[in-house]
Amino acid sequence: MKLTCDEATTICDKSQYNEASFLEKIKLQLHILLCKKCGNYSKQNGIMSKCYEKKRAYDSDKKKCLCKEDKKAMENNLKENYNTTK
Repeated sequence: MKLTCDEATTICDKSQYNEASFLEKIKLQLHILLCKKCGNYSKQNGIMSKCYEKKRAYDSDKKKCLCKEDKKAMENNLKENYNTTK
């Protein structure tokens, strides 16, 4: 029933993605009660996951297209380069 710190961090990572079993989660919680370093790892891992999710949500909200002026400038640039290579 005893976990090593390596096993605990692996379960912690799995738990972040809902891949850990119920028994693994219980073992992890018991280990975290006894091991301050793994408790800190678990807390920091949760913070990093939340930051990543916020960043991903922010990036998906941003428009990923050029404005009309930029499109026109790019089109002109392509035409100029095409004409000079002939």
